[in-house]
Order: sequence, then structure tokens, then C-alpha cells
Amino acid sequence: MSLDTRLRPPPSLSSEHPARYALAIGRLLLGWLFLWAFLDKLFGLGKPTQDGWLSGTSPSKGFLSHADGPFKEMFHSMAGQVWVDSLFMFGLAGLGVALILGVCLRLAAAGGTILLFMLWAASLWPETNPFMDEHWIYAALLISVAVADAGTTLGLGRIWARLPIVRRFPVLR
Repeated sequence: MSLDTRLRPPPSLSSEHPARYALAIGRLLLGWLFLWAFLDKLFGLGKPTQDGWLSGTSPSKGFLSHADGPFKEMFHSMAGQVWVDSLFMFGLAGLGVALILGVCLRLAAAGGTILLFMLWAASLWPETNPFMDEHWIYAALLISVAVADAGTTLGLGRIWARLPIVRRFPVLR
């Protein structure tokens, strides 16, 4: 039994199959979603954030202070904390850049899924479904993009994969 656990796309997706373009476009769209959230929360561009982090407004306070569900006390205590704001903004920026460029998709999928789970847990229970909302759809797309190595289509994934540090540490792919 091999300890080599590298993720490889299915054979049907290993060439420039049309499904790769669908995943690449999904990757780019999701990347823009995260990057826009970062930019809007940083500068307060008004879609939907009015005042940005640079103006002294906490990017986490509004959302987390209105958290509901079984974890509301935990999220209320985290609202507006500097470390929470910093991790949240770093996560949004990192996810946006990684997805748009098509690099570091494995870490983006792992970190993004954790972020999306936390956002989901802070907004329990969804209004239109017993447990499912867009956070799980985004997480599924993140994981699919990483598993299919979708950064190599319409992205810098091939160049990134050839870097010595990425070859040495495949989790950076």
C-alpha cells in the first residue's frame, strides 16, 4: 500500500475536456465572489458594505453579532475581535486570489471549506431548507476545483505546479 495520496483528476478530465472549462469558469466566478467580499469589506465600496475595515469598521462584527442558532453565544463573543477580523479578511483575500489565479487550490479548498462551514454555522438554521444553503454548494465547488486540478485550465496552475517548493510540498498545488 502506497502512502502517496496525491489527488489526480479522473482520466476523462485529464485532457482539455469541456468539463474542465466549466470547472475553470466556476473557479473564476467563485474567486471573484471571495475577492469582491474582501475588497468591499476592506474599502467599504457599498455592495453591501458601507464602511470598510480601513475606516475602522469591523468586517466580522455585523454578521457575527447577529448570529443565530445553537452556536450564537460563541459567535457573538467572536464578533469584532481583531484576530477574527484578520483571519476572516486573510481568508477572503487568499481564497479570491488563489481561485482567480488557479494556484494553491488544495489549501484554498481546505481553508475555504472551513470558512464556509463557520459562516453556515453562524447562520443556522437556513430559512428555505432544513440544513442546506449556498455555503455547501460553494464548498462542493471548491473541493471539485481542487480535486480536478482546475487551475491548469484558464489559470496559472501548470506553471505553479512546476515550482520547486510546490513539487516538494504537493499540498501547495
